[in-house]
Amino acid sequence: MKQFLNLTIVILLTTHIAFNQEHPWQGKSAEFSHGRLKVSENKRFLEFSDGTPFFYLGDTGWELFHRLSKADAEKYLENRRAKGFTVIQAVVLAEFDGLNTPNVEGNKPLYGNDPLKPNEAYFQHVDWVIRKAAEKGIFIGLLPTWGDKIDKQWGTGPVIFNKGNAGAYGKWIGSRYREFPNIIWIIGGDRPGGGDNFPVWTALAEGIKSADSNHLMTFHPSGESSSSDWFQESSWLDFNMCQTGHSQRSYSIYKTLIVRDYNLTPVKPCFDGEPRYEDHPVGWNPDVLGWFNDGDIRQSLYWNLFSGAFGHTYGCHPVWQMKTPEREPISYARHNWYEAVDFPGAFDLIHARRLMESRPFTSRVPDQSLIVPSYYPETDYVTATRGDGYAFVYFPTGWPAEIILDKIGADTIRVSWFDPRTGEISSSGLIPGHGTKKFVPPSGGRGNDWVLILDDASRGFKDPDYSHRPE
Repeated sequence: MKQFLNLTIVILLTTHIAFNQEHPWQGKSAEFSHGRLKVSENKRFLEFSDGTPFFYLGDTGWELFHRLSKADAEKYLENRRAKGFTVIQAVVLAEFDGLNTPNVEGNKPLYGNDPLKPNEAYFQHVDWVIRKAAEKGIFIGLLPTWGDKIDKQWGTGPVIFNKGNAGAYGKWIGSRYREFPNIIWIIGGDRPGGGDNFPVWTALAEGIKSADSNHLMTFHPSGESSSSDWFQESSWLDFNMCQTGHSQRSYSIYKTLIVRDYNLTPVKPCFDGEPRYEDHPVGWNPDVLGWFNDGDIRQSLYWNLFSGAFGHTYGCHPVWQMKTPEREPISYARHNWYEAVDFPGAFDLIHARRLMESRPFTSRVPDQSLIVPSYYPETDYVTATRGDGYAFVYFPTGWPAEIILDKIGADTIRVSWFDPRTGEISSSGLIPGHGTKKFVPPSGGRGNDWVLILDDASRGFKDPDYSHRPE
C-alpha cells in the first residue's frame, strides 16, 4: 500500500510537456522505407508492408495541382509536413473549370477535353508536386478527376467520361503513377456512385487497378454519404471513405456513417474523408449559423476516430480552393489560403496523431460499453475507444461520464487528462481497475473538450512520442 501511495504522489506531481504550435513535426511525415501501404490483417487499419501502422491524417488540398505554382506548392506541402499531415487529397482534373482554365504554368490537362489525349506539360507539373510531397514523407490521395466530369450537377463540367474512355484513362493514369511510392487512389469527387454513374466509376477504378496493383484505392462520395453506399462489395475498394459534410454539428452523422460502416461486412477500414471545414459557414448560412472553428474541428476528429475510423481528413475552407485576392471566393470564403494554413484547428491535429501513435495502434476498437448508459445530447456526445491495455474517452463539452473500469482489464489504472488544444497531458494518479467511477473533465462548455486516458499501470506506456521535439 505504501508503494502504491508513493507512486501515486509521484504521478500527481508529474505534468507532461505539451506539444504546441512551436513544436513542429521533425523529419519526414512518413517513412516509405517501411514498404507499400496495405490493409492490416484485422481489416480495420492501414499499415506498411513491414507491419508499421500508418496514421492517415489528411488535408483537402483539392486545387493543389491546378491553382498553385511550384513555389507555392512547396510552401503548402512544407506547412503540412510540419503539422504532421501524412496525406494531401488533390485532384488531377480539377473542380474549378479544371479542363478549360489552365494551371499557373499556362497548361490545360487534356487536348480537346479528350481523356485519351493528355497534355504532357500539365502532367509533368503534377509529377513534380507528387515527387515533392514524397520528399517530405507525404502521400497524395490522388483523384483522377473531379466528379463534375462524370456527373455535372452543380459543377462546371463539361462531362467528358463514359464507361469506355473512363477505363482507358484509368489504365493510362494508373500506369503513369504505379511506381510512385506515395499514391493513394481516390475515385469519385463529391458525387454519388450509383445509377448511371456506377459503371463509369467502376470502369475508372478497374482501369487504374489493371495497371497499378501497388496502391490502395477508395471513393470520395457526395455529402452525408459513404463509398459503402455503392461499392462495399467491389473488389477494388480497399477502404471506405465517407463525407460527413458541412452542415452537421451533431454526433448523429457519425452514427449514421462511421458506426454503420464499421459494422458492415465484408469488413473494411473506414474514416471521414471530408468533415466540417474550418472557417466554413455552417450549413452555408453564416448569418444565422455562424462558422465552423477549431472546436468544431476537434469534435469531428475525435468523434470520427473514437467511433472506429482508422484516420481522419481535415479541411479548411480557403485552403481547399486555394483562395487568393485575385480569385472569386467560393461559398463565402473570407480569407486567403496562405493565411488560413495556420488557423488554430490545423495545429490541433498533430496532438491527436501523437496520442494515437503512442499506444498499441491496431488493437484499438470503438467501445461505448465502457460508458454507463446515460443521456447525452447529440452535440455533447461522450465517446469511448479502447485498445490493448488502455482506453480513451472523449468529452466534447464537459458532460461527465461514469466509466466501467473492469473493461480495461487492469488491476491498477493510471488516469490522465489530455488537452486536445495543446497536447498537454496531466496525470491524475492511480486507481484500482475495478468497478465504476465517475469522471468530470477539468473544464466544460463548447470548445472545452478533453480526452480521458485510462492506462493499465503495469504496461508502462509512454505518452505521446517526443522523439520529434526540436533540440
